[in-house]
Amino acid sequence: MAKGEGAEQYSNASLLNKSDSSDGIKLARKHEHRLSVWNKICYAIGGAPYQITGCALGFFLQLYLLDVAQLDPFYASIILFVGRAWDAVTDPTVGFLVSRSPWTRFGRMLPWIVFSTPLAVLSYFLIWYVPPFANGKVFWYIIFYCLFQTLQTCFHVPYSALTMFISSDQKERDSATAYRMTVEVLGTVLGTAIQGQIVGMANAPCLPGPGEILADLSNGSLSDHNASAPGISLQHTKNAYMIASGVICLIYILCAVVLFFGVREQKELSQMRTQPLPFFQGIKLVMGHGPYAKLVMAFLFTSLAFMLLEGNFALFCSSTLGFRNDFQNILLVIMLSATIAIPFWQWFLTRFGKKMAVYVGSMSVIPFLILVVCIKSNLYVTYIVSFIAGVGVASAFLLPWSMLPDVLDDFKVKNPDSTGHEALFYSFYVFFTKFASGVSLGVSTLSLDFAGYISRGCSQPEEVALTLKLLVSAAPVALIFVGLAILYFYPIDEKRRQYNHKMLQEMRDSESDSESETTDISNVI
Repeated sequence: MAKGEGAEQYSNASLLNKSDSSDGIKLARKHEHRLSVWNKICYAIGGAPYQITGCALGFFLQLYLLDVAQLDPFYASIILFVGRAWDAVTDPTVGFLVSRSPWTRFGRMLPWIVFSTPLAVLSYFLIWYVPPFANGKVFWYIIFYCLFQTLQTCFHVPYSALTMFISSDQKERDSATAYRMTVEVLGTVLGTAIQGQIVGMANAPCLPGPGEILADLSNGSLSDHNASAPGISLQHTKNAYMIASGVICLIYILCAVVLFFGVREQKELSQMRTQPLPFFQGIKLVMGHGPYAKLVMAFLFTSLAFMLLEGNFALFCSSTLGFRNDFQNILLVIMLSATIAIPFWQWFLTRFGKKMAVYVGSMSVIPFLILVVCIKSNLYVTYIVSFIAGVGVASAFLLPWSMLPDVLDDFKVKNPDSTGHEALFYSFYVFFTKFASGVSLGVSTLSLDFAGYISRGCSQPEEVALTLKLLVSAAPVALIFVGLAILYFYPIDEKRRQYNHKMLQEMRDSESDSESETTDISNVI
């Protein structure tokens, strides 16, 4: 079916001949809004809050709920699942509301970002506060976790769709996306550094189990299990989490301000020439687009693999590898490596194509996922493995957001009379990945409960170590293979991308000619 559609499209290439004239080229340049480096940087900075908070929550929330808030793993799994599932549900809802938003003098997307920011940072701060009561802790964290996810969705869905409104030129959008991904990976480094280093300096001492105490007594001495953290109490750790969240909230606000004043939506790109479809009809149209469905399903599995790794790696380092006082530095190495690798993957996808970049990037992570659980616990080897694995992690950040505009262009070519669905495309991609993330975090935390995880334990049962190895190695590897198998059937290659670009330019030229004729007639009348 995809090949047939492609052949039919390419058979119409003769329609493009008229764009070869000099007038057509000048008109094309008129529509393709060029972005300055400053515009791209300001646009990219707007993506940092999502990654900074997402990284802090992804790496540390599970550990925080278990060891600082001291919740039972079962209740922690409920909080993580409900929060992510609710977050997933809000994405298409907000996407629909954004698509129906009227144009203002600030645009259609930017007002959502501005008005959601103050409440988002307040709710984020309260996630990292341990309330003084015991019975209602679960409801406290569910309420503020869900509230923050909703408000952050009101920021991130319009921001993601903004990619389509800053320029109509594919190269400009790809370049802006590369800037964005570089800053977003820097955001993960910043989130890891702020949360990890501040919390790491006030790491609460672990608690020896009954077996360890009996072993020490039988040897005639009491071992100092907490020698690495003298004088540090659990209250110090609670305060450290609140300080880290306060710093992140300030950065969130600063980034929103830079985005608002440094980026402008292009009105001609945002105006809707037709009435938007009803919600469910729009969903049917978007999800019925074959290339989009294949891309979403492929990245659903690969993203789920990296989410499992992200959600459990801190526990794996501290509990299984025994690096309780170094796990935050290991996470930082991964994120720094990913940041350095982003420009390489941008070059790679322009040289060899986006689809090939996904295959190479995802496959490059697999040997190191296997190696990290097979080697004997060694801090230096773990640092080296983590650094190399970060190169593959960078591709997971860059490529989905770089390929989504291509799918949207393909949709516009096939459905020229249907407009205003940009936010739905982005929100449904985020919906599937977030829902999968909620399921993965809930299942993984519940698995730790079944394995007998001990909160703040200096050591864990063998069943916990085995469970964590499965969650950070075997399961992600299997999910990556499934995602790459689905991606094989993704039909948009470089040739089809160029064809879509030309067709869209033809449509813009035709609309511009029509508008000019209408204006001339009005002037005559």
